[in-house]
Amino acid sequence: MKRRYFLLAGLGAAGALIYGVTDSPDERLLTAQAMPVSEGQLALNGWVKIGADDWVTVVCSKSEMGQGIYTALAMLVAEELDADWSRVRVEASGVDKIYNNVAAVRDSVPYHPRDRGLLKAMVQTQNAYMARNLMNMMTGGSSSVKDTWQPMRRAGAMARMSLLAAAARYWTVPEAECTVSAGVVAHPSGRSARFGELIAKGVAPITRGQPTLKTRAQFKLIGKPLGRLDSSAKATGTAGFGIDVQQPGQLHAAIAMSPVLGGTVAGVDSAAALAMKGVNRVIVVPPLHGASGGVAVVADNWYRAKLAVEALKPQWVDGAAGAASSAAMLQQMVQAAALFEGSNFGGQGDAGSALATATRKHEAHYTAPWLAHATMEPMNCTVLFKDGKATVWAPTQVPDSVQLAVAKVCGIEPADTTIHVTLLGGGFGRRLEVDFAAQAAFIAKELSGLPVQLLWSREEDTRHDFYRPACAASFRGGLDANGALIALEACSAGQSLFGKYAPRAIQGRVGAFLPIAGQMPPAGPDKTVAEGVFDQPYDIPNLRVMHRFMEFPVPVGFWRSVGHSHQAFFKESFIDEMAHAAATDPLKFRQAMLGSDARAGAVLQLAAEKAGWGSPIAPAADGRKRGRGIALHWCFGTWVAQVVEASVGSDQGIRVERVVCAVDCGLVVNPRIVAQQMESAVVYGLSAALHGDITIEQGRVQQGSFHDYAPLRLSECPVIETHIVASDEDPEGMGEPGLPPVAPALANAIFAATGKRLRNLPLKMI
Repeated sequence: MKRRYFLLAGLGAAGALIYGVTDSPDERLLTAQAMPVSEGQLALNGWVKIGADDWVTVVCSKSEMGQGIYTALAMLVAEELDADWSRVRVEASGVDKIYNNVAAVRDSVPYHPRDRGLLKAMVQTQNAYMARNLMNMMTGGSSSVKDTWQPMRRAGAMARMSLLAAAARYWTVPEAECTVSAGVVAHPSGRSARFGELIAKGVAPITRGQPTLKTRAQFKLIGKPLGRLDSSAKATGTAGFGIDVQQPGQLHAAIAMSPVLGGTVAGVDSAAALAMKGVNRVIVVPPLHGASGGVAVVADNWYRAKLAVEALKPQWVDGAAGAASSAAMLQQMVQAAALFEGSNFGGQGDAGSALATATRKHEAHYTAPWLAHATMEPMNCTVLFKDGKATVWAPTQVPDSVQLAVAKVCGIEPADTTIHVTLLGGGFGRRLEVDFAAQAAFIAKELSGLPVQLLWSREEDTRHDFYRPACAASFRGGLDANGALIALEACSAGQSLFGKYAPRAIQGRVGAFLPIAGQMPPAGPDKTVAEGVFDQPYDIPNLRVMHRFMEFPVPVGFWRSVGHSHQAFFKESFIDEMAHAAATDPLKFRQAMLGSDARAGAVLQLAAEKAGWGSPIAPAADGRKRGRGIALHWCFGTWVAQVVEASVGSDQGIRVERVVCAVDCGLVVNPRIVAQQMESAVVYGLSAALHGDITIEQGRVQQGSFHDYAPLRLSECPVIETHIVASDEDPEGMGEPGLPPVAPALANAIFAATGKRLRNLPLKMI
């Protein structure tokens, strides 16, 4: 039967087919307002400034949160500019439409990656049009390099053209005779000038036209393991995170929010707090952008503000979540998933009939809990509201959304709100939210003329997150007489992420978007709930993927790798179970289902070879049972295969000893950063796989800090190897794809070692 994939439905008039709409490349070259420059500096376009001091400043619209994006994107500009890498630095951009993340929005549609149909193309074109013309400066979705691959290279090439034209004019020579290398323009006559010299003499920016970009063979910087531009500042403690902002006369705020999710303030006895040294003000903060209501204390330093918060005697209104229990909600999801009924996310063939006639059948059930982001830097934001204008310093993944939120709270226009994006001490999707910025603005407006920094405590940060949605899933599969997987049905159950996030995200957006949002189905279209199953590379002739949308009073948001973070665990665990049911090696079982997908096959084979798959695993000297597990996953355009070596002791403790990763993310801008991102994703993924579990009782999150919501400890960290598949395809995502396979690979390794199948996260032997 002809393959069919999920078709976007329910858009109604929102699907008004804006097809064939294209924008000139120039529309992502120049900002609407003049670029701010320092003395002796010239902005050649919206992405490149060069100073008479010979420094090239790359303007970066993506937030640096440890993923190395400042370095990677600077390499794109420097490559086409032929800059001297030792004279390149980066600064955060302001808010402007040219910095909108087109790639992330374009690729957010729920279609299979192999779908080449007209409808998918039309919807992607509509999404791209919306992204270009509405504000969407998101850093997320592993899309930063993909989104700026063309615009930033083109900006560098246009700046190069401007410098060549200036040199040719000054030397009265044909421009074609001039060359550029390592920040120097030269002519065969022996004349040369550094970029800074030309800027000092005067350069006319070229801003129209389509330059010829370098071929892969001409790259000098791209593909090289260059050191990160931010390493020195971070090593010496001079890097500026949000928590480091210090403005003249700055006050500090701490906050206590309702202990029940979504609760509000009924009243507060603040007498004791106001009597404490250094305390300036006690402010009741309403629920803003999805946050619970709370009470803030403003003082001359944060520690005094925090002590005063602890002295408050607030009265709370619990709201709808007052009786919520994570155990009860998860059980509801388990029961719903087991019905194999829900919204259809497609597939092919007739899975029901094929299962009925299968030689062997197998069914399994899985769960994954709510998860916090646990960024190392808690939520914080500094706001100065003065003379009807706001200045904001924020560690955010969405500066335009912060601008809109602050403007709305302060009752001013977005144009009167200036955003300074600091370095982020971790993001993982948490800083796609703006609740903390809205709170800071509300507090700062009460103290007009004084800058106020709001900093959440670790406990408030953990208990008032927008959590990774919990999810339950049921899988059933059928094998034919030859042990081939001929049928698979998968049904998961959980909250809609997009359905909860979208109403928060569109607050303050231009009215043109509201009719579109109003005609979307209540839960979507939300591919995040089923991504990681319906969009995978396996050729299964009879496949059906479903999701049952559930409503719970738990705030949810984007978390690193989103739906892939749990669906990969479900899917790759079940594929492993089917391999064992077929008495087939798990590697060979997967390889047999990849068909013509050469990239997936190459990644899987590389990981297996580097891990020594098929060779005996040496017994542990201390008698621990050891095993290897394998998993393959596709997300954000990137293929990742991982082999985990793990052991289980007599105390039933799990130890991860080695993780071998193979990755195909297209052309690699910086292999060192790719390896760092794989290592980061593995560590973050293992933290969740072994420890992550947010539990709720009577609407109250039970965890508060790292003692009861623990990240992976240094002593638990395995050896991590990264092997990159060489590719000339355009770059794809890298920040998240390393996370989804690690939990199932670990669970599969535990099964290989002990014969016990763990189907519930976090993984526990007892």
